[in-house]
Amino acid sequence: MSTPIHQQHEQSAPVAISVAVITVSDTRTLADDTGGQTVIDHLLAAGHLLHSRHIIKDEPQTMRELLLNLAQELDLRAILLTGGTGISSRDQTYETVTALLDKPLPGYGELFRQLSYAEIGPAAILSRATGGVMRGKIVLTMPGSPNGVKLAMEKIIVPQLPHLAREAGR
Repeated sequence: MSTPIHQQHEQSAPVAISVAVITVSDTRTLADDTGGQTVIDHLLAAGHLLHSRHIIKDEPQTMRELLLNLAQELDLRAILLTGGTGISSRDQTYETVTALLDKPLPGYGELFRQLSYAEIGPAAILSRATGGVMRGKIVLTMPGSPNGVKLAMEKIIVPQLPHLAREAGR
């Protein structure tokens, strides 16, 4: 019996990739950014490299400029954002990121909400986690809550990040 193609791709994916982490928040600082730190802790534990860490206000123009600048970094393979994915008037991550995606990955947000539903019930519909490919880089968003970050990192992102980076770079 032959190995399924997705497993073949996963086996040929890079072991460690360079990742930028962005916390989108009007209130967080380096001292209390638990969401961003949780992302970094999971990345480093999985053997990935931290390219850069950013904490920015939930302002579309600031976010857009940072994302476009990061997209030009040749060694960067993925950008992970935490925060700003809810439905309040200040939450702008979804609109800003989706406008920049060349190829959306709807399955990421769908899977995140499915897994989230199993943990928190129908409140999972409040999350607008999204992701896709932007200029050859993987871009994934997740809520700012530590539990939401942990769920996304452990159940989806860490297991699939090398495979995603491999496919996005082809």
